[in-house]
Amino acid sequence: MTQLTDKKKITIMIAIITSMFFSSINQTIIGVAMPRIIAKLGGMDYYSWAITIYLLTSTVASVLVGKLSDIYGRKPFILTGIGLFSLGALLSGFSTDIFQLITYRAIQGAGAGIIMSTAFTAMGDLYEPRERAKWTGVMSAVFGVSSVAGPLLGGYIVDHLDWHWVFWIFLPIGFLAFALILLNFPQVEKRKGESVDYFGSLFLTTTIVPMLLAFSWAGDGAGKYAWSSWQIIGLLSVSVVSLLIFVLVEMKVKTPVLPLGLFKNSIFTVSNLVGFFLNAGMMGAIIYVPFFVQGVKGISPTMAGYVAMPMSIAMLATSALSGQLITKTGKYKKMAIGGLLLMTFGMVMMYFMVPSTPIYVLVAYMIILGLGMGIAMPVFSLTVQNAVAPQQLGVATATSQLFRNLGGTIGIAVMGSVMSSAMAKKMTDLSGTLGQGAASAPADPALAEKLALFSNPQNLLDQPKIEAALQSLPPQAQGLFAQMLDQIREAMSYAITTTFLTGAIVAAFAVVFALFLKEIPLRSGKDKGQRMEMTEEHAERIKAQKAQG
Repeated sequence: MTQLTDKKKITIMIAIITSMFFSSINQTIIGVAMPRIIAKLGGMDYYSWAITIYLLTSTVASVLVGKLSDIYGRKPFILTGIGLFSLGALLSGFSTDIFQLITYRAIQGAGAGIIMSTAFTAMGDLYEPRERAKWTGVMSAVFGVSSVAGPLLGGYIVDHLDWHWVFWIFLPIGFLAFALILLNFPQVEKRKGESVDYFGSLFLTTTIVPMLLAFSWAGDGAGKYAWSSWQIIGLLSVSVVSLLIFVLVEMKVKTPVLPLGLFKNSIFTVSNLVGFFLNAGMMGAIIYVPFFVQGVKGISPTMAGYVAMPMSIAMLATSALSGQLITKTGKYKKMAIGGLLLMTFGMVMMYFMVPSTPIYVLVAYMIILGLGMGIAMPVFSLTVQNAVAPQQLGVATATSQLFRNLGGTIGIAVMGSVMSSAMAKKMTDLSGTLGQGAASAPADPALAEKLALFSNPQNLLDQPKIEAALQSLPPQAQGLFAQMLDQIREAMSYAITTTFLTGAIVAAFAVVFALFLKEIPLRSGKDKGQRMEMTEEHAERIKAQKAQG
């Protein structure tokens, strides 16, 4: 597709970006609305499943479609992804109970995984890496826009409209994206001599699904099962056995779903390791920023969206600018390391926050974090695509997406355990003071009930409830319970900032791996004589084959 005219390429890119925006805005708009949706449908015990099932189907679909799109072309798969996502969104809006919502979210997740995998790969089909860098920045900026607009719009909808519209409001964009892809995206013929790796696909799925379930459910705090429980050990065991079988299958089949030879390419391997640790540190830490804003600082959910907005805007700006700079210079390694260092520094600074930290200081730290993420994140999809042969573009991009998804899932699970442990430790340290407060409280059952309310850190996230309970207390008890509330906030602050430090340590691993990233020239449209700039490893293999021949 690199032979298409520039006008045709831009038209196709508009279609791809439209489909990506449709997928990403639907993900971000739902996050803030899910608590209200669950309140309407019931089934709080199954709340995590509505999120977990989406992650599972998205991850599996994205990696499986990679090789298939290499064989059959991108067009049928991106159309299938948009169709599945639209169907899942439509049906989710008609849900009457939590189990229907979980089922329809699974369909939506599969569509999202296919869209994200094929969209980045299709961009690789259209442009050589040198020109691709600016479009990578633009596509990353799409996520920045959706992360700003989604939560604000989602909060407005559940406050002023029926919750069903959270799923339906952007369906027209889905129809538009489908039409644009259908009319403009070229269809390619099936690649001859290649077949579908059914057994590899099966065992790759049985490797990923139990692993993600184990990390999603594990944890002694908010987790469903303890790390040492037979359920978690069993899931991880199934995942390990499936991985071993998967490796054996991939070594034997003619057309593997995930060619293991790709990992002999150091750029491919290092880039995926960086992506894993980058997402583990970033997602695992950022997910707890709203806890600090709402629970520790006592800011309403609507205002919390505005607090997070500067970080998203910073990420949007630097992702677009870094793409332009890479296109102009062809250099990316120093930029990637600088972005990772900036991101790590932002999280380290967030570790030093306390309940009295002004909100503008938190915003400043989050801007630093956003600047770093915007610089670093687009680079490693680009390096993966630049390091492999064009016929492996789909599977390479899908594998990159897989490592990022795994990093995010595992990071969230690990940070959850860190937060629970830190909270328990701090609460134990404060138990003496809290016990003295309880002992000095009047012997009144109603007051004892309110004391229990204040001593549960989770209730800090419901500020109206806390304020109403505080105002209902007699004057002589208000001062005591306000003091206890400050101590609970201190415990939550300690726990959350500990997760920020852990996220910074994990992100530091990404910095270390990035130091080993080889920087090879980015291919450009000026390279008329060859389709791909060979990596050192590839060149050495060619020389060895010639010597043997």
